[in-house]
Amino acid sequence: MRARFIAFLSGLLALLLATPVRAQEEGLVLQLTRDWGYGGGKDIQGLFSLKASGPDDLRRVEFYLDETLLFTDTEPPFRFQFNTDNYPLGEHTLYAIGYTADGRQLHSRRIQVNFVTPETGWKTVGKIVGPILAFVVLAMLITTVAPFLGGSRKATLPAGAPRTYPLGGGICPRCQRPFAFHLWGLNLLGGKFDRCPYCGRWSLVRRRSLEELRAAERAELANAMTPPAESEEERLKRALDDSRYQNL
Repeated sequence: MRARFIAFLSGLLALLLATPVRAQEEGLVLQLTRDWGYGGGKDIQGLFSLKASGPDDLRRVEFYLDETLLFTDTEPPFRFQFNTDNYPLGEHTLYAIGYTADGRQLHSRRIQVNFVTPETGWKTVGKIVGPILAFVVLAMLITTVAPFLGGSRKATLPAGAPRTYPLGGGICPRCQRPFAFHLWGLNLLGGKFDRCPYCGRWSLVRRRSLEELRAAERAELANAMTPPAESEEERLKRALDDSRYQNL
């Protein structure tokens, strides 16, 4: 008795899990894609395509605008391309009905759209693209002018001296000294394009935390107190000088 009850529950669970998958496989999926034109929310204008897909035995698809049949496609991929300018302006409903080999009828979801004029579409695009273009032009201008800002003067702040970072700061990849970001620095992906006031180099500098900047201040002080390592050329010169004294 117990085994039969467990088998019954297992079969019921399998049926519940299988039902959504079957419904998804047998449904008619409808997609609206933009080929050329404007699309913002429900508002569309230009050249668009309706694409339908369904079970393997799908044989015919009818595409509708409201209650009007637009096109019947009998070969996959089931697709219909249309231009919104060829239909009345205003709100419409797009949907499709598919027919399988065994005579079943499949209905797609209904897509609510609003056909607008080309002027309305381009005006909306201008409101979106205009600020983006202005930002791009400003960024290019700052990038061009930035290397000339600040001239060639270099700061003479002693190593390890405390400093403030009102706009944040970074560590110069060349001289390894921390510095405060400038107002004219350009924010880019991955860092800030700014000029190091100590070595004068322009570079993309990653923003650092205050703890990292303070640690860099202490590190530059320690480096300043440590005598620089002798280069190979300096060692050879010193050895040559020592040999001269030894010969005397």
